[in-house]
Amino acid sequence: MIMALLLDLANIVGGFLLAVAVLRLLPRVGDDLGRLAGRAAPIAWVVGLVALVTGGYYLIVHLVSGPRVFHFEVVGIGVGLALLWGRLTGRSTPRDERSDGATGVRLLLAIFGLIAIIVGVQGLFTPDG
Repeated sequence: MIMALLLDLANIVGGFLLAVAVLRLLPRVGDDLGRLAGRAAPIAWVVGLVALVTGGYYLIVHLVSGPRVFHFEVVGIGVGLALLWGRLTGRSTPRDERSDGATGVRLLLAIFGLIAIIVGVQGLFTPDG
């Protein structure tokens, strides 16, 4: 139960950190969301690690004992890899750039972040089973 909650929260927070390039474009709230993401950016690696560990745990559990692999853990692993990419490879990620537009890889990561937010919220309301 706690692991499922951690996975859902990591998907929501990690998705927000990935989607901030698009969320900054929202009128009236974009600047505030950008500042919030800037404050949360130093702990993005912790969120990525939690997403990767909990997603991997549930992937192994559901591969071994069933019933099937769910999209929650696949998205969690993707969020974890996206947030930890710079630490894993030593190269900067496109989300580290401070440009104003969301194009190319940044746009793909932002769209994936929006999907991760939706999956995380869905996971909060899905019974554990």
